[in-house]
Amino acid sequence: MNNFNTLGSVWRMAFATLVVSTFAAVCAPKAAAQAAAYPNKAIRMVVPYPPGGPTDLTARVVAAEMSKTLGQSIVVDNKPGASGMIGAELVARAEPDGYTFLANASLHVINPHLYPDMRFDALKDFAPITQLAAVPLVLVVPNSLPVHSIKDLVDYGKKNPGKLNFASSGSASAQHLAGESFKVAAGIEMQHIPYKGSSPALADLVGGQVQLMFDSMPSSMPFIKAGKLRAIAVTTLKRAQALPDLPTIAESGYPGFDVATWYGFWAPKGTPSAIVNQLSQAASAALKLQSVQEQYAGMGAEPVGSSPTEFAKYNETELAKWEKIVRASGAKAN
Repeated sequence: MNNFNTLGSVWRMAFATLVVSTFAAVCAPKAAAQAAAYPNKAIRMVVPYPPGGPTDLTARVVAAEMSKTLGQSIVVDNKPGASGMIGAELVARAEPDGYTFLANASLHVINPHLYPDMRFDALKDFAPITQLAAVPLVLVVPNSLPVHSIKDLVDYGKKNPGKLNFASSGSASAQHLAGESFKVAAGIEMQHIPYKGSSPALADLVGGQVQLMFDSMPSSMPFIKAGKLRAIAVTTLKRAQALPDLPTIAESGYPGFDVATWYGFWAPKGTPSAIVNQLSQAASAALKLQSVQEQYAGMGAEPVGSSPTEFAKYNETELAKWEKIVRASGAKAN
């Protein structure tokens, strides 16, 4: 009898193993098919600034090509406000399924140094996808302002104290910090006027409501080319490829002056690495296209296309770098 019971137990165990194995064999292809199906619907790209700004422009160019590679449309969702934090938080709280990602500027790693009460962590709540581009800032003034060089601007500022207002795409942005750094270096008075993105700031600059702006090249280049704004200098140590005849602030009497910005893509934390890599590879492939590189060159942007691992390390490095710049400039969130 005991032998019979033992034999029955063996058969039951064998049958259970067969059922589990069969179930796994049936489900494995289904799971693999679901993973391979990504993406199977439209993807939302959140841009935390208004349409027409530098982040919007650099991201749209790449997203258009990515949609071809991925076989699904990428819908741009502009969510401006709070120095980019409204859109960034939206992505941080989004479902980590690959169907929502963030397009942002270096402001992503600047904000933590000015807003201690941020409701998300710029590093921990995101999965870095890729760096899109590195971009010098260009100092532009309206044609109504009688300055044509850094020396002219400093002289004007000293002769007209309190009459220089500089615009930016938002408090604590690279544009804002460039202005604060220059104000300290040049020893002139300038009042910061923050906007919800570069596009509205440039509109007021052209109209003469503000007197200068340290802007990202993608958004200011059309105005420079059209003669609506006058470019004075660039903020990087080296001259910009898009404006090779324009001097740097460093070579105009302020050695060591170096402020630039950059743009990238982030997914919500917890997004599967396979999906993050797929998005990164699609973006990198787009950045290698001649058509994209030509558009970037026209905007003054230099394409990068880093891996998720490389971009994650760059985020950490930049977070530390901007902390030093914020402290040195004394910039405060308005």
